[in-house]
Amino acid sequence: MNIEAVFGQFPNLKSDGYILKKIEDHHLEEVFEIYNNDNVFEYCGIIPKHNKNTVKNMIGHFERDYNKRSRVKWGIFASPEPDRMLGIIEAADFNQKVNVVTIGYFLSEAHWGKGIATEAVAILVDFLFTDVNVNRIQAEVMPLNENSKKVLLKNSFIKEGTLRQAALWAGKGIVDLEIYGVLKEDYVK
Repeated sequence: MNIEAVFGQFPNLKSDGYILKKIEDHHLEEVFEIYNNDNVFEYCGIIPKHNKNTVKNMIGHFERDYNKRSRVKWGIFASPEPDRMLGIIEAADFNQKVNVVTIGYFLSEAHWGKGIATEAVAILVDFLFTDVNVNRIQAEVMPLNENSKKVLLKNSFIKEGTLRQAALWAGKGIVDLEIYGVLKEDYVK
C-alpha cells in the first residue's frame, strides 16, 4: 500500500463531472446542511449535529484525523461549480498488513438520486486501486439502506454477507451490517 499517495499531501481527485477535494472552513454552510439533516444519517452510525459551532469544530477534526493518518474526508463538488459541496466521501481504517481500506459516503439530501455518490465512489475506488495500490476496498451498510447498496453494486462491489449484531453505532445501538467488498483483481474501471 502506497500510504504516501494518501497522506504525503492531500490528494485532489477528479473525473469529468466531479472533484473530490479538501473540506475547508469556508464550506461550513454545506457541511452543516448535511450534518443538520436527520434523514442523511438514518442508516449511519453518526448522530446528526444541529449546532453550527459543533460542525465548525468537526471540520477541524477532519484535518486532525488526516494529520494522524487515520482517515481522509473529501468534499464532493461538481466540476462546473467547484465551490458548492454536494456531499462527503471518506477512506478510513487503512490496514496496511492486509492492504484493506474502508470507505463511506453521504450526500446532502437535495442531491440524492442523481448518480453523484456512484460517481464519487468510482473516483475514490480508482484512486485507491491505481495510486494507493490497495488490494481490497470494503464498506459496511445497514441492511435497510437500499440506495447505498445500489451505489456499491454499480461500482463492482459484491455483497459478502451480513454481520449480525456486529457493531455499536451511535444513536442506533447494536446493529446488523452488510459487508460489501471489491478486490483489485475484480476491479473493472
